[in-house]
Amino acid sequence: MKNTVLKLAAAAAITLGMGGASMSAEYPFRDITTAVVWGAGGGTDSINRMIMAEMEKHLPVGISVINQTGGVAGSNGMVYVMNQPDDGYTMVGLSESNVTAAVQGGWDKKFEFWHPFIVGGSPDLISVPANSPYNTLEELVDAAKAAPNSIPVAASGSGSIHHLNLLAIENGSGAKFKFVPYKGSAPGQEAAIAGEVALVVTSLAEQAPLIAGGKLKPLAMLTPEAADFNGQSIPSAFSSYDGLDKYLPLKQAIGFALHSSAPDEAKAAITAAFDKAVASDVVAEWAKANNYDVSGKSGAEASAIFSKLESTFAWTLWDLGAAKVDPSTFGIAKP
Repeated sequence: MKNTVLKLAAAAAITLGMGGASMSAEYPFRDITTAVVWGAGGGTDSINRMIMAEMEKHLPVGISVINQTGGVAGSNGMVYVMNQPDDGYTMVGLSESNVTAAVQGGWDKKFEFWHPFIVGGSPDLISVPANSPYNTLEELVDAAKAAPNSIPVAASGSGSIHHLNLLAIENGSGAKFKFVPYKGSAPGQEAAIAGEVALVVTSLAEQAPLIAGGKLKPLAMLTPEAADFNGQSIPSAFSSYDGLDKYLPLKQAIGFALHSSAPDEAKAAITAAFDKAVASDVVAEWAKANNYDVSGKSGAEASAIFSKLESTFAWTLWDLGAAKVDPSTFGIAKP
Protein backbone atom coordinates (compact mmCIF):
# COMPACT_ATOMS: atom_id res chain seq x y z
CA MET A 1 0.00 0.00 0.00
CA LYS A 2 2.84 2.31 0.93
CA ASN A 3 4.57 1.66 -2.41
CA THR A 4 1.34 2.36 -4.28
CA VAL A 5 0.96 5.71 -2.55
CA LEU A 6 4.56 6.63 -3.32
CA LYS A 7 4.11 5.73 -6.98
CA LEU A 8 0.96 7.82 -7.24
CA ALA A 9 2.71 10.74 -5.60
CA ALA A 10 5.64 10.43 -7.98
CA ALA A 11 3.30 10.31 -10.99
CA ALA A 12 1.47 13.39 -9.76
CA ALA A 13 4.77 15.22 -9.33
CA ILE A 14 5.84 14.34 -12.86
CA THR A 15 2.48 15.49 -14.24
CA LEU A 16 2.67 18.76 -12.35
CA GLY A 17 6.24 19.20 -13.50
CA MET A 18 5.25 18.73 -17.11
CA GLY A 19 2.39 21.18 -16.70
CA GLY A 20 4.72 23.71 -15.16
CA ALA A 21 7.17 23.30 -18.03
CA SER A 22 4.37 23.89 -20.49
CA MET A 23 3.17 26.95 -18.62
CA SER A 24 6.69 28.40 -18.47
CA ALA A 25 7.61 27.61 -22.08
CA GLU A 26 9.04 30.57 -23.90
CA TYR A 27 6.95 32.31 -26.54
CA PRO A 28 6.26 31.05 -29.12
CA PHE A 29 5.83 27.34 -28.36
CA ARG A 30 2.97 26.72 -30.83
CA ASP A 31 2.01 27.97 -34.29
CA ILE A 32 0.74 31.52 -34.85
CA THR A 33 -2.22 32.57 -37.00
CA THR A 34 -2.48 35.85 -38.89
CA ALA A 35 -6.01 36.82 -39.94
CA VAL A 36 -5.95 39.25 -42.88
CA VAL A 37 -8.95 41.58 -42.92
CA TRP A 38 -9.00 42.00 -46.71
CA GLY A 39 -9.56 39.46 -49.48
CA ALA A 40 -7.09 36.96 -50.91
CA GLY A 41 -4.94 38.32 -53.73
CA GLY A 42 -5.04 41.96 -52.62
CA GLY A 43 -2.09 44.00 -51.42
CA THR A 44 -2.60 43.41 -47.69
CA ASP A 45 -3.03 39.68 -48.22
CA SER A 46 0.01 39.37 -50.51
CA ILE A 47 2.34 41.39 -48.31
CA ASN A 48 1.29 39.48 -45.18
CA ARG A 49 1.85 36.10 -46.81
CA MET A 50 5.27 37.24 -47.97
CA ILE A 51 6.44 38.70 -44.65
CA MET A 52 5.05 35.83 -42.56
CA ALA A 53 6.91 33.30 -44.70
CA GLU A 54 10.13 35.26 -44.14
CA MET A 55 9.50 35.73 -40.40
CA GLU A 56 8.96 31.98 -39.98
CA LYS A 57 12.66 31.52 -40.74
CA HIS A 58 13.47 33.31 -37.49
CA LEU A 59 10.90 31.64 -35.25
CA PRO A 60 10.66 28.06 -33.93
CA VAL A 61 7.02 27.76 -35.08
CA GLY A 62 4.98 28.28 -38.23
CA ILE A 63 2.66 31.16 -39.10
CA SER A 64 -0.54 30.39 -41.00
CA VAL A 65 -2.39 33.14 -42.87
CA ILE A 66 -6.16 33.15 -43.19
CA ASN A 67 -8.66 35.72 -44.48
CA GLN A 68 -11.43 37.19 -42.32
CA THR A 69 -13.13 39.69 -44.63
CA GLY A 70 -16.25 41.79 -44.52
CA GLY A 71 -17.74 44.36 -42.23
CA VAL A 72 -16.89 48.05 -42.40
CA ALA A 73 -13.30 49.01 -43.23
CA GLY A 74 -12.11 45.51 -42.37
CA SER A 75 -13.99 45.43 -39.06
CA ASN A 76 -14.93 41.74 -39.23
CA GLY A 77 -11.30 40.66 -39.22
CA MET A 78 -10.35 43.11 -36.48
CA VAL A 79 -13.26 42.02 -34.29
CA TYR A 80 -12.32 38.38 -34.87
CA VAL A 81 -8.75 38.94 -33.68
CA MET A 82 -9.86 41.26 -30.89
CA ASN A 83 -11.97 38.41 -29.50
CA GLN A 84 -9.02 35.99 -29.47
CA PRO A 85 -6.79 35.73 -26.39
CA ASP A 86 -4.17 38.49 -26.23
CA ASP A 87 -1.37 35.94 -25.94
CA GLY A 88 0.38 36.75 -29.21
CA TYR A 89 -0.80 33.67 -31.06
CA THR A 90 -3.39 35.45 -33.23
CA MET A 91 -2.29 38.51 -35.19
CA VAL A 92 -4.28 40.69 -37.57
CA GLY A 93 -3.12 41.53 -41.10
CA LEU A 94 -4.23 45.07 -41.81
CA SER A 95 -3.58 48.33 -43.60
CA GLU A 96 -4.03 52.06 -43.18
CA SER A 97 -7.64 51.73 -44.37
CA ASN A 98 -8.61 50.04 -41.11
CA VAL A 99 -8.16 53.27 -39.16
CA THR A 100 -11.59 54.42 -40.39
CA ALA A 101 -13.53 51.45 -38.98
CA ALA A 102 -14.53 53.33 -35.85
CA VAL A 103 -15.93 56.46 -37.51
CA GLN A 104 -17.78 54.31 -40.01
CA GLY A 105 -19.52 52.31 -37.31
CA GLY A 106 -17.52 49.11 -37.82
CA TRP A 107 -16.26 48.86 -34.25
CA ASP A 108 -15.97 51.03 -31.17
CA LYS A 109 -12.26 51.40 -30.52
CA LYS A 110 -9.39 53.65 -31.54
CA PHE A 111 -6.52 52.13 -33.46
CA GLU A 112 -4.36 52.29 -30.34
CA PHE A 113 -5.92 48.92 -29.47
CA TRP A 114 -3.21 47.43 -31.72
CA HIS A 115 0.57 47.07 -31.47
CA PRO A 116 1.38 47.50 -35.19
CA PHE A 117 4.14 46.56 -37.62
CA ILE A 118 4.39 48.32 -41.01
CA VAL A 119 5.97 46.40 -43.88
CA GLY A 120 5.43 49.13 -46.48
CA GLY A 121 3.11 50.36 -49.19
CA SER A 122 2.64 51.29 -52.81
CA PRO A 123 1.29 54.50 -54.41
CA ASP A 124 -2.26 54.67 -55.75
CA LEU A 125 -3.26 55.38 -59.33
CA ILE A 126 -6.34 55.62 -61.51
CA SER A 127 -6.72 53.08 -64.30
CA VAL A 128 -9.44 52.10 -66.75
CA PRO A 129 -10.08 48.89 -68.71
CA ALA A 130 -7.83 48.47 -71.74
CA ASN A 131 -10.76 49.06 -74.12
CA SER A 132 -11.95 52.21 -72.33
CA PRO A 133 -12.66 55.29 -74.46
CA TYR A 134 -10.79 57.41 -71.90
CA ASN A 135 -7.10 57.91 -72.57
CA THR A 136 -6.33 60.72 -70.11
CA LEU A 137 -7.47 61.71 -66.65
CA GLU A 138 -8.79 64.96 -68.09
CA GLU A 139 -11.10 63.10 -70.49
CA LEU A 140 -12.40 60.98 -67.62
CA VAL A 141 -12.98 63.93 -65.31
CA ASP A 142 -14.74 65.93 -68.02
CA ALA A 143 -17.10 63.01 -68.64
CA ALA A 144 -17.83 62.75 -64.91
CA LYS A 145 -18.55 66.47 -64.69
CA ALA A 146 -20.91 66.25 -67.65
CA ALA A 147 -22.88 63.41 -66.03
CA PRO A 148 -22.34 63.45 -62.25
CA ASN A 149 -22.72 60.15 -60.35
CA SER A 150 -23.10 58.18 -63.58
CA ILE A 151 -19.60 56.73 -64.04
CA PRO A 152 -19.06 53.73 -61.72
CA VAL A 153 -15.72 53.32 -60.00
CA ALA A 154 -14.26 50.57 -57.81
CA ALA A 155 -12.04 51.65 -54.93
CA SER A 156 -12.15 48.72 -52.48
CA GLY A 157 -14.41 49.18 -49.46
CA SER A 158 -15.91 52.32 -48.03
CA GLY A 159 -13.29 54.16 -46.02
CA SER A 160 -10.32 52.38 -47.59
CA ILE A 161 -7.34 54.45 -48.70
CA HIS A 162 -8.45 53.89 -52.29
CA HIS A 163 -11.91 55.27 -51.47
CA LEU A 164 -10.34 58.28 -49.74
CA ASN A 165 -8.14 58.87 -52.77
CA LEU A 166 -11.25 58.78 -54.94
CA LEU A 167 -12.89 61.37 -52.68
CA ALA A 168 -9.73 63.46 -52.93
CA ILE A 169 -9.80 63.32 -56.73
CA GLU A 170 -13.46 64.35 -56.71
CA ASN A 171 -12.81 67.30 -54.44
CA GLY A 172 -9.64 68.34 -56.22
CA SER A 173 -11.09 68.12 -59.74
CA GLY A 174 -14.74 68.92 -59.19
CA ALA A 175 -15.90 65.61 -60.66
CA LYS A 176 -18.41 63.25 -59.06
CA PHE A 177 -18.21 59.51 -59.69
CA LYS A 178 -20.51 56.66 -58.64
CA PHE A 179 -18.59 54.75 -55.96
CA VAL A 180 -19.14 50.98 -55.95
CA PRO A 181 -17.58 49.27 -52.88
CA TYR A 182 -15.88 45.87 -53.15
CA LYS A 183 -14.36 43.57 -50.53
CA GLY A 184 -10.81 44.38 -51.52
CA SER A 185 -8.58 45.58 -54.33
CA ALA A 186 -8.54 42.32 -56.29
CA PRO A 187 -12.36 42.10 -56.68
CA GLY A 188 -12.49 45.78 -57.64
CA GLN A 189 -9.86 45.35 -60.31
CA GLU A 190 -11.62 42.27 -61.65
CA ALA A 191 -14.81 44.33 -61.83
CA ALA A 192 -13.04 46.93 -63.96
CA ILE A 193 -11.69 44.30 -66.34
CA ALA A 194 -15.16 42.72 -66.58
CA GLY A 195 -16.73 46.07 -67.41
CA GLU A 196 -18.78 46.30 -64.20
CA VAL A 197 -17.12 49.65 -63.44
CA ALA A 198 -15.49 52.21 -65.70
CA LEU A 199 -12.35 52.78 -63.61
CA VAL A 200 -10.51 51.53 -60.57
CA VAL A 201 -8.43 53.21 -57.86
CA THR A 202 -5.93 50.85 -56.22
CA SER A 203 -2.15 50.70 -55.83
CA LEU A 204 0.52 50.28 -58.47
CA ALA A 205 1.65 47.06 -56.78
CA GLU A 206 -1.84 45.61 -57.11
CA GLN A 207 -2.41 46.80 -60.67
CA ALA A 208 1.08 46.07 -62.02
CA PRO A 209 0.43 42.58 -63.47
CA LEU A 210 -2.85 43.74 -65.02
CA ILE A 211 -1.20 46.78 -66.61
CA ALA A 212 1.70 44.66 -67.86
CA GLY A 213 -0.79 42.12 -69.19
CA GLY A 214 -2.69 44.76 -71.15
CA LYS A 215 -5.89 44.43 -69.13
CA LEU A 216 -5.78 47.84 -67.46
CA LYS A 217 -4.77 51.21 -68.88
CA PRO A 218 -3.20 53.60 -66.33
CA LEU A 219 -4.27 57.25 -66.52
CA ALA A 220 -2.64 59.00 -63.57
CA MET A 221 -0.64 58.48 -60.38
CA LEU A 222 -2.20 59.97 -57.27
CA THR A 223 1.18 61.24 -56.09
CA PRO A 224 3.13 64.41 -56.90
CA GLU A 225 5.53 62.35 -58.99
CA ALA A 226 4.96 60.52 -62.25
CA ALA A 227 5.94 56.85 -62.43
CA ASP A 228 7.82 54.85 -65.03
CA PHE A 229 6.37 51.38 -65.38
CA ASN A 230 6.32 48.72 -68.07
CA GLY A 231 8.02 50.98 -70.58
CA GLN A 232 5.59 53.86 -70.16
CA SER A 233 5.42 57.02 -68.09
CA ILE A 234 2.29 57.35 -65.96
CA PRO A 235 1.66 61.08 -65.40
CA SER A 236 0.88 62.60 -62.02
CA ALA A 237 -2.67 63.79 -61.41
CA PHE A 238 -1.10 66.81 -59.70
CA SER A 239 0.05 68.12 -63.06
CA SER A 240 -3.58 68.40 -64.18
CA TYR A 241 -5.34 69.70 -61.07
CA ASP A 242 -3.69 72.21 -58.75
CA GLY A 243 -6.22 71.65 -55.97
CA LEU A 244 -5.11 68.07 -55.36
CA ASP A 245 -2.32 69.06 -53.02
CA LYS A 246 -4.98 69.94 -50.43
CA TYR A 247 -6.11 66.30 -50.29
CA LEU A 248 -3.25 64.15 -51.59
CA PRO A 249 -1.11 62.17 -51.32
CA LEU A 250 -2.60 59.62 -48.92
CA LYS A 251 -0.17 56.71 -48.66
CA GLN A 252 -0.46 53.07 -47.74
CA ALA A 253 0.83 51.51 -44.52
CA ILE A 254 0.40 47.76 -44.88
CA GLY A 255 1.38 45.28 -42.20
CA PHE A 256 0.03 43.43 -39.20
CA ALA A 257 -0.53 43.84 -35.49
CA LEU A 258 -0.72 42.16 -32.11
CA HIS A 259 -3.07 43.17 -29.33
CA SER A 260 -1.44 46.13 -27.59
CA SER A 261 -2.04 44.18 -24.36
CA ALA A 262 -0.05 41.16 -25.62
CA PRO A 263 2.81 39.99 -23.37
CA ASP A 264 6.10 41.85 -23.72
CA GLU A 265 7.86 38.58 -24.59
CA ALA A 266 5.49 38.09 -27.53
CA LYS A 267 6.06 41.62 -28.78
CA ALA A 268 9.82 41.18 -28.43
CA ALA A 269 9.91 37.86 -30.29
CA ILE A 270 7.72 39.09 -33.15
CA THR A 271 9.72 42.33 -33.39
CA ALA A 272 13.01 40.43 -33.60
CA ALA A 273 11.67 38.17 -36.37
CA PHE A 274 10.14 41.16 -38.18
CA ASP A 275 13.36 43.20 -38.06
CA LYS A 276 15.36 40.31 -39.50
CA ALA A 277 12.75 39.69 -42.19
CA VAL A 278 12.50 43.28 -43.46
CA ALA A 279 16.30 43.53 -43.56
CA SER A 280 16.59 40.45 -45.76
CA ASP A 281 17.43 40.38 -49.45
CA VAL A 282 14.28 38.35 -50.02
CA VAL A 283 12.03 41.20 -48.85
CA ALA A 284 14.08 43.83 -50.68
CA GLU A 285 13.88 41.91 -53.94
CA TRP A 286 10.17 41.18 -53.46
CA ALA A 287 9.43 44.86 -52.81
CA LYS A 288 11.34 45.97 -55.89
CA ALA A 289 9.68 43.39 -58.11
CA ASN A 290 6.22 44.25 -56.80
CA ASN A 291 6.47 48.06 -56.67
CA TYR A 292 6.49 48.46 -52.89
CA ASP A 293 8.47 50.75 -50.62
CA VAL A 294 9.68 49.01 -47.44
CA SER A 295 9.01 50.78 -44.13
CA GLY A 296 10.07 48.36 -41.42
CA LYS A 297 8.52 50.44 -38.62
CA SER A 298 7.10 48.77 -35.52
CA GLY A 299 5.98 49.52 -31.99
CA ALA A 300 5.94 53.20 -31.00
CA GLU A 301 7.11 54.40 -34.42
CA ALA A 302 4.40 52.46 -36.25
CA SER A 303 1.79 53.51 -33.70
CA ALA A 304 2.65 57.18 -34.28
CA ILE A 305 2.20 56.70 -38.04
CA PHE A 306 -1.15 54.97 -37.61
CA SER A 307 -2.29 57.62 -35.13
CA LYS A 308 -1.61 60.32 -37.71
CA LEU A 309 -3.37 58.29 -40.40
CA GLU A 310 -6.35 57.74 -38.12
CA SER A 311 -6.63 61.45 -37.48
CA THR A 312 -6.27 62.39 -41.15
CA PHE A 313 -8.58 59.69 -42.50
CA ALA A 314 -11.27 59.99 -39.84
CA TRP A 315 -11.59 63.76 -40.06
CA THR A 316 -11.36 63.74 -43.86
CA LEU A 317 -14.32 61.36 -43.99
CA TRP A 318 -16.20 63.44 -41.42
CA ASP A 319 -15.59 66.71 -43.28
CA LEU A 320 -16.66 65.10 -46.54
CA GLY A 321 -19.85 63.78 -44.97
CA ALA A 322 -18.77 60.17 -45.45
CA ALA A 323 -18.43 59.17 -41.77
CA LYS A 324 -21.21 57.90 -39.54
CA VAL A 325 -19.64 58.74 -36.18
CA ASP A 326 -18.01 61.98 -35.10
CA PRO A 327 -14.25 61.29 -34.62
CA SER A 328 -14.29 63.33 -31.42
CA THR A 329 -16.52 60.63 -29.91
CA PHE A 330 -13.44 58.41 -29.81
CA GLY A 331 -11.07 61.17 -28.81
CA ILE A 332 -9.47 61.24 -32.26
CA ALA A 333 -7.65 64.55 -32.50
CA LYS A 334 -7.97 66.78 -35.56
CA PRO A 335 -4.89 66.77 -37.81
